[in-house]
Amino acid sequence: MKNTYKLTEGAILLAIFAVLLLITFYIPGLGLVVNLFLSLPFLFFGAKYDGKSTAVFTIAAVLLSMILGSLLAIPLALAYGMTGAVMGYMVRKGKSRFTAYIAGSLVFLLNLVAQYALSVILFKINIIEELMEAFRVSTDQAIKMLEQMGQTPDEKLIKQFETMIDMMEVLMPSMFVMASFLIVFLLQLVSFPFLKRFGIKVPSWPPFRELNLPKSILWYYLIAMIAALIMQPEKGTYWYWAISNLTFILQMLMVLQGLSLVFYVTHIKRYPKAVPIIVIILTFLLPFVLYIVRILGIIDLGFDLRKRLGEKK
Repeated sequence: MKNTYKLTEGAILLAIFAVLLLITFYIPGLGLVVNLFLSLPFLFFGAKYDGKSTAVFTIAAVLLSMILGSLLAIPLALAYGMTGAVMGYMVRKGKSRFTAYIAGSLVFLLNLVAQYALSVILFKINIIEELMEAFRVSTDQAIKMLEQMGQTPDEKLIKQFETMIDMMEVLMPSMFVMASFLIVFLLQLVSFPFLKRFGIKVPSWPPFRELNLPKSILWYYLIAMIAALIMQPEKGTYWYWAISNLTFILQMLMVLQGLSLVFYVTHIKRYPKAVPIIVIILTFLLPFVLYIVRILGIIDLGFDLRKRLGEKK
């Protein structure tokens, strides 16, 4: 009886996945929103049943995606399916939400990297190179349009655009990492309330103000900065690529620590809740605010700033 119920529930969830997949593929505007729910059936099934059953369910969903959306649907089903299944497994085992988030993000990232590698090896399609080339072509077209209108393009501005495109190409691995963690955060945000509504016990996030990264990250950051100053690797080399990506990721973690400190200070000082929201917006709009928040994160990690502030409360 239990197996029959499992099969029935699995069939219903597969049907839901099929509908979500079809909407994602064939209704572009709505599909952008609906694709965030693609992992929900896997998350739900993984949270209720054992790992073996979840693996079979995921394989069935991948085969179904191949029938419904051709070979192009397989990468989507694998990425969202495996991510949802792993997070569901973590929920069933009673792990914290942060653990489920990290596990899901790493699985999603591995899928992105594997699919990128396969596209280059098997189909000779380098998505990154094509994207960068599209940016360069757009820049050239904009310059030509200005020249045709009788305006002289600013050489400094053109140089800045070219530098930005080159840096984007170098930092693409970091972009993969950030995209994976952001997407999985959104997947949890929309999926976990549904699990809770259907009676599955889901862990909750601790307050953001309590986020405190390991102090070792500060040492990694300092080592990366010193290595960049001492080695001064040339553009295009492996060391330039590695140090640039490592530094970028660690800087973003410092920013995260700094924003957490802002939320902590807002809480203990009883400032309006709009204050940290405004700081977040300004952080990503104004470079000097981003720099200040990063410095706050470094000071907080290095000198236990929030602990000192808490003592003065």
